[in-house]
Amino acid sequence: MKVKDVLSGKSQVSVTIHPEKSLRAAMGLMIDNQIGALPVLCDDGGLVGIITERDLFRYCYHNKGLDSAAVVADTMTQELIVGVPDDDIDYIARIITKNRIRHIPIVKDEQLVGIISIGDVIKARLEDVSVTNRYLMEYINGGPALGLF
Repeated sequence: MKVKDVLSGKSQVSVTIHPEKSLRAAMGLMIDNQIGALPVLCDDGGLVGIITERDLFRYCYHNKGLDSAAVVADTMTQELIVGVPDDDIDYIARIITKNRIRHIPIVKDEQLVGIISIGDVIKARLEDVSVTNRYLMEYINGGPALGLF
């Protein structure tokens, strides 16, 4: 399965934030949208970073709370690991595991086209296993699976 297949099943709108927005605004967007990361886009729409729940927790811990003057650029991750729509989802799974991250922005022609989370990877792998299981059951039974599994 390819990243583009996973993205096609998700909402086409990625929630993003500008680097000069407040950390409180970032936290609000994450809470309101029930997400754990925000791609950070500059004025021209270019991807310049990502801010995650972990980034916010670290900032609050090291600064003894959330400073009202703090902005996303103060704590976002700038050294990004990105994927492209034609990447295999198993490759993305290996990247997520190796780098101990939970979200990977997906870019095409240097523009953000979506974001893949560890949850998306798990869901895609479960779907693949389910399809494989069905085909194996059909093969074993000599015909269409009877829905026993």
